[in-house]
Amino acid sequence: MRRVQPRVAILVAITVVAVLGMGGYAVAAWRADRAATESAPPVSSTALDAVLDAPHIVFRSTLPGNEYGLVAAVPLDDPGGPRAFTDVACDRVDVAGPAASCLRTIAGIATRWEAEVLDAGWQAVDTWGLPGIPSRTRMSDDGTLVATTSFVTGHSYATVGFSTLTEIHRADGTSLGNVEDYALTVDGEPFTAADRNIWGVTFVGDDEFYATAASQSAGRTWLVRGSLRDRTLTSVREDAECPSISPDGTRVAYKKVVDHAGGQPVWALAVLDLATGAETQLPATRGVDDQAAWLDDDTLLYGLPRADVPGTTDVWAVGTTSDATPAVLIPGAWSPAVVG
Repeated sequence: MRRVQPRVAILVAITVVAVLGMGGYAVAAWRADRAATESAPPVSSTALDAVLDAPHIVFRSTLPGNEYGLVAAVPLDDPGGPRAFTDVACDRVDVAGPAASCLRTIAGIATRWEAEVLDAGWQAVDTWGLPGIPSRTRMSDDGTLVATTSFVTGHSYATVGFSTLTEIHRADGTSLGNVEDYALTVDGEPFTAADRNIWGVTFVGDDEFYATAASQSAGRTWLVRGSLRDRTLTSVREDAECPSISPDGTRVAYKKVVDHAGGQPVWALAVLDLATGAETQLPATRGVDDQAAWLDDDTLLYGLPRADVPGTTDVWAVGTTSDATPAVLIPGAWSPAVVG
């Protein structure tokens, strides 16, 4: 019999211990997560059809419990009340017309990500793969266009060296291409930096849209207006990220850097009047890192994590005047979309 070398035997022993340790940790983590889920108070719920038949807000539920991560809805006139749950899990969700866009992470030995378009009954119409971690999604008002943004490297807009990929599809899954390939003009000149990123689309009609363009080498971000027909992007103003067009089409909300903390950017929301070019900053929203949604023509919605409850976020509402005070609108929620 061949004698096992001592070094080999030691290496094998260390590997076995490490594997057992990892397995033990995984089991312990699973048990802790399961215990937290089982001990979470039940979430007050109601019938889905009744909520969807009237004006409502759709969102990702982040309250602890078995419904964590599922898409839910609440009546527009009772956003803090009982929520109605679908059986669809999403990281990001948007709803427009008769359709919904859902971006999700599918955990496994090899984690993957996908985008899915659903009909009014929350049944899948089409699905396609995403190249990385889901970040943003928006639909056109009629539900025929879907924009998705994924992190290809990094997982935050505050991460140095992050890279995104933003695509626009028709609701039937037909790709209209990577928006990064569109011709970008900044201050009247072609901008062709290799490190440019495009993200955070918000649609204006069936051809045009606003988005964020950025270049880390230039150290700048821009609000840009895009054309699907011409495959172009044109800068509107500097220092604006994750735009969202108002329901009446007269203003664009976005986040902008207002400070740096520990070398990381700190954002707050601002609103641009497209006719006059006047910008109103909302200092009370300091710390937001989200693409805002409009509750109505005078109110913005955005998500913020709870500092004391990891994994739980709340949807806040704030008026569009500089002295507006934010308040929680939907506790335990993320990625809101207003319907009706």
